[in-house]
Amino acid sequence: MIRYVLVVFVALMCISWLQPLLRRIGLGRLPGDFRFRLFGREWSVPLASTLILSALVSLIVKFLHA
Repeated sequence: MIRYVLVVFVALMCISWLQPLLRRIGLGRLPGDFRFRLFGREWSVPLASTLILSALVSLIVKFLHA
């Protein structure tokens, strides 16, 4: 169980570090990506971008293991 928590934590850290780069290439501004301000901070929920990145990574893994 702790392994999954650690993987999620590391993934969230990597995504937060790469967020400015991903915004420059257009991810994070797709329809289905939500951005809002709450408690003086800007929050983003990139649902559409997550689906696209997930599909891309699964295709890469599929071709590497074939």
